[in-house]
Amino acid sequence: MLTQRWRETAAEKREMDRLQAEMVNEVRQAAEVHRQVRAYVRTIAKPGILMTDLCEKLEDSVRKLIDANGLSAGIAFPTGCSLNYVAAHWTPNSGDKTVLQYDDVMKLDFGTQISGRIVDSAFTVAFNPRYNPLLEAVREATNTGVRESGIDVRLCDVGAAIQEVMESYEVELDGKVFQVKSIRNLNGHSIGPYRIHAGKSVPIVKGGEATRMEEGEFFAIETFGSTGKGYVREDLEISHYMKNFDVGHVPLRLPRAKQLLATIDRHFGTLAFCRRYLDRLGEEKYLMALKNLCDAGVVDPYPPLCDTKGCYTAQYEHTLYLHPTRKEVLSRGPDY
Repeated sequence: MLTQRWRETAAEKREMDRLQAEMVNEVRQAAEVHRQVRAYVRTIAKPGILMTDLCEKLEDSVRKLIDANGLSAGIAFPTGCSLNYVAAHWTPNSGDKTVLQYDDVMKLDFGTQISGRIVDSAFTVAFNPRYNPLLEAVREATNTGVRESGIDVRLCDVGAAIQEVMESYEVELDGKVFQVKSIRNLNGHSIGPYRIHAGKSVPIVKGGEATRMEEGEFFAIETFGSTGKGYVREDLEISHYMKNFDVGHVPLRLPRAKQLLATIDRHFGTLAFCRRYLDRLGEEKYLMALKNLCDAGVVDPYPPLCDTKGCYTAQYEHTLYLHPTRKEVLSRGPDY
């Protein structure tokens, strides 16, 4: 006779859920800060604002609301405010004079964290209504990815469902019709403590890995749509950096590099940071030391990711948690 005793009972599942309650409540707190900050940001993200001012106001409101306290609570990674054909990983470096324009399509991607538990969520801001079909395609594609996700679901199935919805949309710009394309070399990801990309990738096109989602995992479901090639490459000046999560002790010859690494360890650990954050801490003349850390493999640079010049890209993203008994979309709000 076959026995099913190895299966966990519903009572055991509920007990496992209860044991995770404190950790999940911290992430919910971080998610609430994210919702409040993005509601505030929508009031100031208007044509004519200096991108640096936008980022600094956003980041200051995160620090205030989350009661920033070193690595225990604060910003999880630099504010991405990539424009138009730039899909991700752009934030202004100090001295940048870029101003938000009426015809821009801006991806606002920022994160909050408490005890290293990261909420990673993004949305797109566009003032000209001609971009509405592009934004709608990406928002619906992300919602599809969220809906399809769950325990034991294959990542490749989520990607196929996302692509089908994304590429069912068209957008007309200047009398020319473009099919919205999923950017095939960008994807969502699992999230671990103090680790924004924890090893599993959630594709946004079909043909991905057959790896399955598991209970107790956090995932960022993010999708990118484009009127261009649907493929990004690294370009433009680097602003984003992150310490390599797996790096052990690496002997450094430059005293300035050792000094900079101590600052990175103290303030960011393995969370991503940008040059503006180093400036804010009073670090000066650090570019050579930073390059040395990158060359040694201690720190990884993350250049902006760009599709073809002249095209437009949009992004929406949610963080979810797979409870033993249900799925919780932590970053969901009244806005998206």
